[in-house]
Order: sequence, then C-alpha cells, then structure tokens
Amino acid sequence: MRWLLVAIVSLATPAAAVECKDVSFDGGTYTLCEVNITQDEIRLFLRDPDTDRPFGSFDNVATKLANADQTLLFAMNAGMYHADRSPVGHYVESGTERAPVISTDGPGNFGLLPNGVFCVGDTHARVIETRRFLREAPNCTHASQSGPMLVIDGQLHPRFLKDSDSRYIRNGVGTSGDGRTVWFAMSHASVNFHTFGRFFRDGIKVPQALYFDGNISRLYALGLGRNDGGFPMGPIVGVVADAE
Repeated sequence: MRWLLVAIVSLATPAAAVECKDVSFDGGTYTLCEVNITQDEIRLFLRDPDTDRPFGSFDNVATKLANADQTLLFAMNAGMYHADRSPVGHYVESGTERAPVISTDGPGNFGLLPNGVFCVGDTHARVIETRRFLREAPNCTHASQSGPMLVIDGQLHPRFLKDSDSRYIRNGVGTSGDGRTVWFAMSHASVNFHTFGRFFRDGIKVPQALYFDGNISRLYALGLGRNDGGFPMGPIVGVVADAE
C-alpha cells in the first residue's frame, strides 16, 4: 500500500469506532474514513421525516440526531441530485425505496456506464455495479445509486483516461470483498477519475468502488474537527452512534 500516513485520529464510543485519517498516495492527499459494518451504524439521510424538508447540511442531520440522543460521527454527500435535492438514481432509506434504479446510460457522470449502487444491509455493505444489482436484487436497508463506478472487480472503469484534464475535488466509497469494511474517501486537491480510481484500487486495494460526486464534495468528521459547509446537499451518508 503506497501511501504515507499524514495524520490519524480515532474516535471511539461504546457503539462505534469509525476512524478518519489523512493519507498521501502517489503525490496526492486524501481524507480516508474506515468503517467496520459490524461495529458502526451507517445510515442515509435525505429529508427530515417531521417536516419533509431536505436536510441539506451536516448540521441539520447532527441536530436531528442529537434530539434523539445520538451523535453523528462522520458524514459525506452520497450521490447526485436534482435541483430540488431529490436523488438522481436509486435511493432507499430505512428500508423504504424513495427512487427507482436507473439502468440506462445518459448524460453526465451518472450516465457514464457502468455505474453502481452503494447498498447497506443488516450485516454487510457493498458497492454493486447496477446491472449486477438488478440481477441479484440484494436487500438494502439503505442504498444510493451514483456513477460512474471507479473500480469493478479490481479493475478501473474502462472509460477512464490517465491524462484526462477533467479534474475536481472528488469523493467516493469502496467496500471490502466480505462486505464488512467500508472506506469513504475525499481528495484534498482536484484529481481526474483515473487518479481517484487508482487511489481506491491500488491505495486501499478495494475490489469495488463508486464515485459519489465532484466539485460539491463535502465531509464531516467529528474526530478531525471537520464540518464542510457550502451549497445544500441531496443524499447524505453518515455513521451514527448513541450519545454518551
């Protein structure tokens, strides 16, 4: 694993042990958060169930959780969305489907097939290529579709160009083969898809990884004292623990 550890902060509670750290890989720096699905609760957030308004920010999610004696340990924007902040593709929250799977190609990064679905179940979390997702029909308590896939069965997306000049601050998610470990990553500087995909494939060495977004990428990491602001977001993925 060719990276230099820059900084590491572990934040542990009786219910969770999510770890976030800054790492360097092949000249670039990334914030990487590792989640153990057997210890940590991963959830998706879109709309406040009491008001039906989009959460839009990490602060709104954290406040909502605090009112229920829970703590937001980590969060990240988790997929592309329309102007009204509704998800572009498949979206499931707490077992309820809010938007269907889109399996056709189309404009933009989402339509750069193959794309995929981040699926969180009771005992596993997986990044699954969309057509495989439709064939296997896994049971997802939470799910968000995005695109393109970054890594598919250990290989980079076939349409990535090493010298592409399309560079943004990007964020995404990768999962282990056994579905027990999830890695969320965000670049510190602008990178192209090929470079970002290599970070997941060669740095973290994950078999499957999915792009969430670029340019508007945002991160909340309680252990690092980080809480990015900016334009209102659509889907948000977070790690939740009971408050001490």
